[in-house]
Parts: sequence; structure tokens; C-alpha cells
Amino acid sequence: MNTLREDLNEYLAMRRALGFKLINAGKSLSQFVSYFEAQSAEFITTSMAVTWAQLAASAHSRAERLSFLRPFARFRSASDPRTEVPAENLFPYRPRRAQPYLYSEDEIRKLLKAAKALANPFRAETFFCLLGLLSVTGLRIGEALELQLQHVDLAEGVLTVEGAKHGKSRLVPLHDSTRDVLAAYKSCREEFLNGQAASFFFISLNGTRLDRAMVHRTFYDLSRQIGLRKNGSSKGPRIHDFRHAFAVRTMLQWYRSGEDVERRLPFLSTYLGHVHVSDTYWYLTSVPELMDLGVRLLERRWEEES
Repeated sequence: MNTLREDLNEYLAMRRALGFKLINAGKSLSQFVSYFEAQSAEFITTSMAVTWAQLAASAHSRAERLSFLRPFARFRSASDPRTEVPAENLFPYRPRRAQPYLYSEDEIRKLLKAAKALANPFRAETFFCLLGLLSVTGLRIGEALELQLQHVDLAEGVLTVEGAKHGKSRLVPLHDSTRDVLAAYKSCREEFLNGQAASFFFISLNGTRLDRAMVHRTFYDLSRQIGLRKNGSSKGPRIHDFRHAFAVRTMLQWYRSGEDVERRLPFLSTYLGHVHVSDTYWYLTSVPELMDLGVRLLERRWEEES
């Protein structure tokens, strides 16, 4: 029979081959195996799993540890029937999702205007294009920063998002106006590089991929300039809220035009790269206006059927 660490390596390799990145899970499970070995244990027990989970400082971390361990324990039980799989109700924890901030069209215009006014002309073009793309496509910031030249097909007007969340890839069609902005940035980018090779579409002043932390800092600065964030405050609208605003704006347009939102929602879910449609349904419950429109539509259908 394999050692626990050999089984862990096999388990991680199998799951990653299926597209799961398991970055945090891999680190956590490796720590569990080290703990298991230090205890000179013969097989995984619920008691051992609970004791190990309790070494974490927060309720979230304790619940997360067991959520990583359960599927691995099931995998291990195939070769060692003595293995105990921790129950689902141990350390229950449901993280509270951040309330999305819904940017108005005016706020987006002000952010883009502030980006255009950045001191360095190429940096200004980069952030104008990046923030604009996020606002009209709902891309995750990581997906936008990972875009390479080969992923931006301006002839067909399509972005190829590879290696996104959960290892999924998808195609994102572009509006003609968005394609024009990307084409203008690409020309500016080529002029800036002056023959230097750079694989990523959005680049820094050094010709390298944009640093995510620097992008967030710049966004916070721009937000403070236009009054979206208070000076010195660590709270306020986030870059990720562009994605929320895009999803909500799309559903509001569907409701107002009389579209069958329930039927169209899977298309939006695919466009956004959600693994489960339930992730997209969350917007319905988190935005009062969407809830109100949904109830009105349902009432209207009941009246028509009665």
C-alpha cells in the first residue's frame, strides 16, 4: 500500500489533470500529511482530522481545512478501508459574500477619464483600456491580466480566456466599439515597445505583465480622485465590482425589455465563466431592483395564466 504522501501526490496529479488548480488545497493537504507523519499514525481518523483543523486560527480556516481533507480522505479510503472521512457538519462555516457595488455609467466615465489623465501617456492608455474592458465584458481582473496577444483576435472580435477559475477556458465576443479601443491600444503598445517582444497584451512600463497589486493601488488612487473612496480608507468599490455591475446591468436590460431571464441566464453564466448557474443566480438575491423586477414578472405571468 502507498504511503499517505504518495497517495496525496497521486490525488493532486489526478485532480489537476481534470483542470483543478488546487493551490491552497495542495499546501494544506501537504501540511496534514506532515502532521499525520509526526503522529506516527496508521490511518486517517476523524479525531485526528478535527485536531489538525483546530490548529488553524479562524473558523473559516478550520472549515476550509476539512473541506480540503474530505475528498482526499475518500480517495485514500479506496486503498485503505480503515480511513475515516470527516462529516460535513464539522466546523460549519458559510462565508458572507461582499455586497456588490454597482457602478453608474457616470462613475465609469469618470474613472476612465481619470485613467486617461495619468502622468505617463502609455500608462494612461493601458489603464483606460484595461478598466474599460473590465466594465464592458465582466472579465475577472486576473483573466484580463493573463491575456496574451494571441488571445486577442481583433479580426473576429473575440477574446480567448485560458486557464481561468477552476481551470476553465472560454470565448468572449466583443462589441465593435470595444474592438476599436483594443485595436487603438494595440497600436499604442507596439509603438511603445518599438520592436521589443512582449507576450502579454496589457503591459507595464518595463514591457512585462502588469502587476496585480500595482493595478489595485492605481485603481484605488483613481477612485479617490473621483470621490468613490475616501482618502486613507481601505474600504470602497473594488475592481471586481465591474464584473458585478456588468452582470446586473445585463439582467436589468433583459427584464426591462421583457426577455425570458430564466432561459437566458445560462448564457450569461457561460459568458462570465461561472462553473455553476447558481453563482449567477446570486445576483438576483443580492440586488433589490433585480428581485423587484423578478417578482413583477412572475406576478404578470400568474395573471396571464389565471
